[in-house]
Amino acid sequence: MSPEAASETLADLGELGLVTKILSQINAAKISGIGVEVPAGDDAAVISTEGSSLALSVDMYAEGKHFRTDWSTGIEIGRRCAAASMADVCAMGAQPAGVLLAIGMPGSTTSHWAGEFLAGFMEEADSAGAVVLGGDVSDCENIVISVTAIGHLLSGAALARSGAGAGDTVGICGRSGMAAAGLRVLQRGLRSPRVLVDAFRVPNIDYSAGARAAKSGATSMIDISDGLVADLEHIARGSGVCIELDTKKIAVPEELVSTAAAFGVDPMGWILAGGDDHAIVATFPPKKRMPRGFTAIGKVAPAPVGAVLIDGVAYADAFEQVPGFRHFSS
Repeated sequence: MSPEAASETLADLGELGLVTKILSQINAAKISGIGVEVPAGDDAAVISTEGSSLALSVDMYAEGKHFRTDWSTGIEIGRRCAAASMADVCAMGAQPAGVLLAIGMPGSTTSHWAGEFLAGFMEEADSAGAVVLGGDVSDCENIVISVTAIGHLLSGAALARSGAGAGDTVGICGRSGMAAAGLRVLQRGLRSPRVLVDAFRVPNIDYSAGARAAKSGATSMIDISDGLVADLEHIARGSGVCIELDTKKIAVPEELVSTAAAFGVDPMGWILAGGDDHAIVATFPPKKRMPRGFTAIGKVAPAPVGAVLIDGVAYADAFEQVPGFRHFSS
């Protein structure tokens, strides 16, 4: 190993570089005894068992990075962690069935907070029709949470990021930009508009949207956790296509308009780059009727491969900010 490689940090490597490095080792390993339909690298892995398939995904949440206890209650943090994790299996076309929870907490954590967190976690799991199957607890310097979500594919094959084709329609179910705006409000030391702050604290997810999209013939799907553009880039690269978004088709809630005006920013920037809303975005074949709850916001084109265009213009040229959240970046 060269001295440069030995001294490389995660900040140097970046989130994408780290994930690529991990995936190269995971996917090189041989997996026996189970049928792997979709390997690591998508929203969730998919395995087949006795004629049916399960989607499995794991997420980690760290205090100070993903949530703050002075911004959200234990109940809200519990709901948020459960929701964000279950959205990943929904994005494969599965219905959430179960969740596993592992949590590390300092000894100074009050039992009241721990009880509230668990109550919120179980409340959100129950709202999705999922069961809390168990987990683990540990002593940690800060609160660290790991959630494994398990989903059952009701019919057909799993929807990966690699199935979009030129001519497909891009549709979204859920909101985008609301959580990002709520985060900005909290960072300013404010607590209103309440609808935006609440959107950051707890995502509002239609847990049947993925299964409906799959049943309606969707070709690819993803949940919006890092940002609309950033996550659609995953589909664009995975499918070898270009995604063209039409901002005239994207609804901008009044709360975003008024708050953006007060902050002197473009609300469309939050919609395109903001994460944590966990809306479900899917691509559908041309002239295919989209299922209930989905709204068309763009189309799939053959080129430039891997790109997301905003009204025909590259995102970097349309907006100055970097799209989406990036781990290990300053």
